[in-house]
Formats: sequence, C-alpha cells, structure tokens
Amino acid sequence: MKAALYERYGASDVLRVGDVPTPRVGAGEALVRVRAAALNPKDVLLRLGKLPFFVASAGFPKYVGFDWAGEIVALGRGETGARVGDAVYGMIQSSCAGACATFAAVRLAECAPKPEGLDFEHAAAIPLAAMTALQALRDIARVTPGDRVLVNGASGGVGTFAVQLAKEMGAHVTTTSSAANVAFCRELGADEPLDYGKDDAVAAGPYDVVFDVFGNLSFSSARRALSARGTHVSTVIRGHVFAGIAKTLASAQRARLVVVRSRRRDLEHLARLVAAGRLRPVIDQVFDLDDIRGAEDRVGTKHARGKVVVRVA
Repeated sequence: MKAALYERYGASDVLRVGDVPTPRVGAGEALVRVRAAALNPKDVLLRLGKLPFFVASAGFPKYVGFDWAGEIVALGRGETGARVGDAVYGMIQSSCAGACATFAAVRLAECAPKPEGLDFEHAAAIPLAAMTALQALRDIARVTPGDRVLVNGASGGVGTFAVQLAKEMGAHVTTTSSAANVAFCRELGADEPLDYGKDDAVAAGPYDVVFDVFGNLSFSSARRALSARGTHVSTVIRGHVFAGIAKTLASAQRARLVVVRSRRRDLEHLARLVAAGRLRPVIDQVFDLDDIRGAEDRVGTKHARGKVVVRVA
C-alpha cells in the first residue's frame, strides 16, 4: 500500500510517498480503506522533531496523519460492533500516526459512523480539531449558557469548530483573526469578530473563558481579561503554559492545557450536530496524497482557513 512517511526530521522535503506493508488488525481493531485524511499543526511539529515526547518510538520511518475517513475492509477476530463496508471516521490516538495511507489499522473505540450527508473529505476534517474544541470548552472550561468566550485564532482548524461549539453551548463569542477573516468568523457565528491587527481583544473582556487556539496568548497576558473565576485554555505545549497552570493550582482563575482524546461518544455527538445542520467543517484546501509536501507546507503557513485535507483514494 501507499503511505506518506519520512526517514529523518527536517523540512517538508523529507516527506515522500512510499510502498509499505498493509497493517494487521488485532482485537478491538478494524482495517480501514482511507478515502481522505486531514493534517494538523501537530503533523508539522512532529516532522520537525519539535515534539519528541509524543513520538512512540525512536526509529524511522515515521508516518503522517491522525484524522481520517473511509470504509471498513476487515475486522479483528470476533468483532461484532461494526461491519465490513461501514463508512466511518475518526482520529488515531497513537502518536504513530498513519492516516495518510491507503489503509490504516484503527481502534473501534476511536471511530464512529461517518456523519450523514458529508463526503469523505469533509468528514476527515472533523475529528482532531473538533474534539479538541469540544473537550476544551465542555470538559475543561465547562462553558454554560451566557458565558463570554474569547477564541484566539478563530479561523484555523480548531478555531472554526470552537466558535460553532461555543455558540451551540449558548455562549457569547468574541474572536480574533486577521482582517481578512473577520467576516468569515461572523459567518461561523461570532458575536464580536475582532481584527487582531487593530483591536485589543484583552481590553474587550472580561471573559469567562479564553481559548487560546493559536498559542500566542499566555495566561500572564490573558489573566486581566478573565473574570474572577475565568479559565484560560491553551492547545499548545509550551513552557509558559505549564507556568500558568502552576500559578493557578490554588486560585479561582485557572490556566489549563487541552490534550485531545479520541472518543467514540464524542465523534457520535459531533456527527449528530453535523447531521442537524448545527456544525460544519471548513476545508481550506484539498491535496492529493502524492502532494503531501504541499499539504504540510500549507499547514505550516499557519494561515489555512479551516482544515487542510489529503485525498487518498
């Protein structure tokens, strides 16, 4: 089968598409024919060698992609919770990655039926980004109706879902983006879409939740914009994030880090929202698997509007 891989850390020119063995499936797993996959900043950081603590093994080659959508072609022995031919989608929890490939071995607990009415490309755009936003807002920040939420970096993959999900939870949503994306954020549902080039989002507070998707708004910078019991949630693993968490272990204000978990029940919940027309994935650009370098370069610009998707089959 074909798979995107790299055999050393470096710029996107280390990426290639090569022939590799089709993975075997064990108990609790399914073999999926991947129709589409989606990329995330995590893929770029891993390839650059900037997330060594997320690497499952020290050896190469390493594979690409965590989000996927496709069809089940085989099941582990004795599995009865799914059927060959089912259209499914999900996120690979393991840091081994491997969604940008003809086939992927996936855990059945980490996938769900593909949302009704979506093609494979749009389904693949959902899992990691949408579950990150959902788990950050629902489980960590505990957003309730009437809360004021700031989404910093609202036009990217996680941000586009965060705006929609915060509105779904009944929040008043303020966003930051480039001037070119202000109208787009309003279309997503933002009540106050701000241009980070001229508007001071911190001064526009207070907020019950500051969700720093982009990763450039530290707790120290955001805390004056938080309400007395507000929560700052970051998606980025950096020293200042852990410093903020340490500072707030015994305070009413909280700094937290969201580390996404692939959960079937969350994927099912997101699929219901999509089917009801209350959540939509946004695709920036679709690349063929053979252009995996171009796809990762687009993610690396940090200017993609929504998700970058890879068409596999």
